[in-house]
Amino acid sequence: MKTLTSYLAGRWHAGDRDFQTLVDPSTEETLARASSAGADFAGALAWARSTGGPALAGLTFGQRGEILKAAAKRLREHRDELLALSAANNGATAGDGAFDVDGAGGTLAFYGGLGLSLGDRRHLVDGDGLQLGKSEAFWSRHALVPRPGVALHVNAFNFPAWGFAEKFACAFLAGMPVITKPATATALTAHRMVEILLADGLLPEGALQLVVGSTGDLVDRLGAQDVFAFTGSAATARSLRGRAALIAAAVRVNVEADSLNAAVLGPDAAPGTPLFDLFVRDVAREMTQKAGQKCTAVRRIVVPREHEGALIEALAARLARVVTGNPADPSVTMGPLATAAQLDDALDGIAELLA
Repeated sequence: MKTLTSYLAGRWHAGDRDFQTLVDPSTEETLARASSAGADFAGALAWARSTGGPALAGLTFGQRGEILKAAAKRLREHRDELLALSAANNGATAGDGAFDVDGAGGTLAFYGGLGLSLGDRRHLVDGDGLQLGKSEAFWSRHALVPRPGVALHVNAFNFPAWGFAEKFACAFLAGMPVITKPATATALTAHRMVEILLADGLLPEGALQLVVGSTGDLVDRLGAQDVFAFTGSAATARSLRGRAALIAAAVRVNVEADSLNAAVLGPDAAPGTPLFDLFVRDVAREMTQKAGQKCTAVRRIVVPREHEGALIEALAARLARVVTGNPADPSVTMGPLATAAQLDDALDGIAELLA
């Protein structure tokens, strides 16, 4: 069995207890195990601040952009391998896996382009200067510079590739070293991506670290110059935001939590119109892409009463063409939910709606 390791303070660390298993959701086959037990999180933070931060701050925006462009190219070279991991560990179809993996590469390339457009600067000037007193002797102008801290990213299970890349690219371009923590249940893709990006000195030393398994006391060790970004449930986000250590240190916390999305059909989008057909197609896609496990999944469909019957009929016909099962079968168009816990939550939700 493969044991996933964390990359901390320039070394790969294997936990020796408290393992969590990663499975193929289609077959329930165990794929790997992960643990961060025994990890030196204090050392990881210190290494990021003392080594990664200065290394990134010494680069211009253009140089950081070139590295992000190279990172995107590196991931494209491993696309087939990453898609296979996404299918095995996320239960993703070819289309769903490409949505995640290609989204990651596209995000890195986009931020790379932004960096190149900013050129050989190491800071940005924010707006014009402002006179703050009676004379020009008291004058202020804001400059944007990298924070001398660490960006800790805790990511969600549904987009292990894109979720990692969208946070990493932003922080890297801003000159902050990153410690990334993928959701353990679906960590295989992100773990391999980090291995790829760390190879051959592509990234500055200390710019990227990886935690697999539990974060232990890592969150509570963050300081005033650090940034914490979390994607997951609203309940977990509330718990994290309220941690005494984060409040005491005034750590910047950014959260992407539960989404509530509706699809609304206008009264003029009658059956037989292009807008009606587009509505049916998009609602069906949002219900089935990633097996509905994404932030834009539709939870409510709002439709004029006079179009209700036609919409139900058209949507049912569209969904009847969906083939569920193991994405290893090319005829399958919707894979399984990623974990047993996700399945239980879905069944509980259906039962609540039917009650």
